[in-house]
Amino acid sequence: MFVAFLRDRAALFFTLALPLMFLVLFGFLFKGATSPHVKVAQVGQVAVLDSVRGDERAGLDQVLTITQVPDEATALQKVRKGDFDALVEQGPNGQVVVRYSAADQVRAGGVQAVLQSVIQSANQQATGQPPKYTLAASQVEDQSLKPIQYLTPGLLGWAVATGAIFSASLSLVSWRKKRLLRRLRLAPVSVGSIVGSRVLVTCVVALMQTAIFLLVATTPVFGLKLTGNWWLVVPLVLCATLAFMSIGLVTGAIAKTEEAANGINQVIILPMSFLSGAFFPLDNSPQWLQQFSHVFPLRYLVLAAQSVLTRGGGLLDCLPAMGGLLAFAAVLTALAWRLFRWEDA
Repeated sequence: MFVAFLRDRAALFFTLALPLMFLVLFGFLFKGATSPHVKVAQVGQVAVLDSVRGDERAGLDQVLTITQVPDEATALQKVRKGDFDALVEQGPNGQVVVRYSAADQVRAGGVQAVLQSVIQSANQQATGQPPKYTLAASQVEDQSLKPIQYLTPGLLGWAVATGAIFSASLSLVSWRKKRLLRRLRLAPVSVGSIVGSRVLVTCVVALMQTAIFLLVATTPVFGLKLTGNWWLVVPLVLCATLAFMSIGLVTGAIAKTEEAANGINQVIILPMSFLSGAFFPLDNSPQWLQQFSHVFPLRYLVLAAQSVLTRGGGLLDCLPAMGGLLAFAAVLTALAWRLFRWEDA
């Protein structure tokens, strides 16, 4: 078995290269990420922010992006949808009012930490006097909202992607290696029936994963609160399953052994999961890396699932993602068809 492993160049490459690739990946991912960068919507004038000038302003801009929004209702809606990390406006008696989304506790904590630092700096300049500014923070959602609102869509997307890619890839390699594909080709069964059966089984498994995730997350232990259009996650998951199956068909067409297929799949799934926001947001990563993440289909599944499950999104929020996932599936399925072999050469 060891000799066979050494002779399998694909399995050898991905097994030995994978740790090095992740070292490089995380080295770039967290390079220069020394402080959180948050995006806030400012409504009207906020004295403590407007008074920052010079070098202090330049330092503030490195960790805080401030966008003027004309009215509070629009700003609150954008915070709920995740376009901004928080809303900031001037309150009475020097109070700085912050409204944040609890769907992402990491970003919510970053917003409060940055603004608290600005307020402390302004108060220190008035030595010997009562604090000029205070911070009043609250979340835009109901107080029962918990971090599970952010974790569930990301982990669900990762689970769907992993199941679809591995099921398509390993099945294809195993069937070819055991000459089952040759027997199916000679049997009175159409290719469409074979492919349709595999797709149907994978879609059913993906829906089972979705049901299990939502059932567990909505228990009182975790407290997931679903929004009104949460059911849109069902067609979204089906479209995503087809997209990820197409990746598995390509890797299954290339790999000659299960070990090689497993290595190729891992080197695709793990970086895609980290670079798609399935586990944590990418706001602190370099700009070029954030742009690069747009090529991964998992990113669109995670963002659309977050919108419809926990942020009150509707059909228009997930329809572009579903269209993109189906287009991705069509392109990679065509590529897999060109690479497909009934038997090993």
